[in-house]
Amino acid sequence: MNLVRRCFGIKDYPENSQPTLMELYKENLSIAWPATVEGALMAIIGSVDTMMVGTLGSEAIAAVGITGQPRMILLILAQALCVGTTALVARRKGADDRAGANSTLMQSMFVVTLLGFLMAAVGYIFAEPFMRFAGANEETLGLATDYFKIIALGFPCSYWNLCLCAAMRAIGQTRITMVTNITANLVNVCFNYCLIGGHLGFPAMGVRGAALATTIGTCVACVIAFWFSMRPDGYLQFRFRIPKFDRVTLGGLFKVGSSSMAESVFLRLGFLINARLIAGIGTSAMATYQIVQQTTGLSFTLGDGIAAAGATMVGQSLGAKRKDLAMANVRISRKLSVVTSLVLMALILVFRRSLAALFTTDEAIIYGATLAFLVVVVGILPQNGRVVYSGCLRGAGDVKYVAVCSLISVAILRPIFTYVLCYPVNEAFPHLQMAMTGPWIAFVLDAFVREILLYHRIRQGKWLNIRL
Repeated sequence: MNLVRRCFGIKDYPENSQPTLMELYKENLSIAWPATVEGALMAIIGSVDTMMVGTLGSEAIAAVGITGQPRMILLILAQALCVGTTALVARRKGADDRAGANSTLMQSMFVVTLLGFLMAAVGYIFAEPFMRFAGANEETLGLATDYFKIIALGFPCSYWNLCLCAAMRAIGQTRITMVTNITANLVNVCFNYCLIGGHLGFPAMGVRGAALATTIGTCVACVIAFWFSMRPDGYLQFRFRIPKFDRVTLGGLFKVGSSSMAESVFLRLGFLINARLIAGIGTSAMATYQIVQQTTGLSFTLGDGIAAAGATMVGQSLGAKRKDLAMANVRISRKLSVVTSLVLMALILVFRRSLAALFTTDEAIIYGATLAFLVVVVGILPQNGRVVYSGCLRGAGDVKYVAVCSLISVAILRPIFTYVLCYPVNEAFPHLQMAMTGPWIAFVLDAFVREILLYHRIRQGKWLNIRL
């Protein structure tokens, strides 16, 4: 019992406080477990998606992987506004202002609708230049361009789904987002089976089929999210009408959203440079990177599920003017993330070769991925730590500091580490397999740097005084 208290107790939270520490853990877990299950299952389904594409060869895996960062770049505006949506809706919920929460959702949806159609047009028209910029070579350019054009058509649905789910998470309804996104991803996998290889009477469309399946899944998610947000018994009540805008809500959305957009720009810039550096090594290195990235994506989504609970609880605590609760919820989220990290680390260590073999039969790629998994394990604890801390700071509206951390570590340090390890060091010591492991050593260093910077901010406590 003493060991449990030492591991899960919060020193600065008195035992006689209301709510009790046990109640706080239960509330965090009730929000975190659906988000965590959602993230884990979506990562697994995403891996199945990559496996299905992998049947077409390493060029197809690399081509689809190249589209990842350009896609995220065109979703930056939506994700930025959705961070603001979560922060503001959570504050309104904590202050028991239901009308304000619904007004925030309506105004956010109006803005993301305009942006969604704009980004769909940009993505479709400029698909080939985007792919060239992302590092596509002659082997992958045509496949990547075709894939990107098709998924770009689904951007309006992506924008709507992101906004509606962000609002649902803010009020603690993570079960709704879990059902929405898991159902959509299962639809994606089913259509992958039908359209990639041509089954059940469908044409064999290869990479184009994978893109069409992804777009269909996105549209399904959007329809489900709308259905949940329009139920007459729900806390949030979305309606198809032009909202009444107010300066306080729009100011809060753009205050948080602009900082979040800066953060996203720094992240995408860093990831894009990183992807280009890896693509420049060769198709095999890029395919290996994509395989290992599926597992790091699982690590991120597990941490992100817990961070979603932390962001919700922090936002609601500050809305209720309970700074002590906000700090306690940050510490609870971190303790929960440590548990999930240790479990994931053990699984990767035991099944690292089997994980790689799920995606390809190429022994060189399997060997490289197996080595990379050994490196990744070292970074899982700090990776999940920085995910939790950044999520909680976003819930408080302190996105500007998170953006600065991303600039320093992701946009500057990580690409430098990747270049040095994958090019000069790899050429000097080819037997070290740095082409395969170098990007993941850079990942580990990035995880440690950001966790240290974000933990420093949490301890300072300045984020407790931000007004939205």
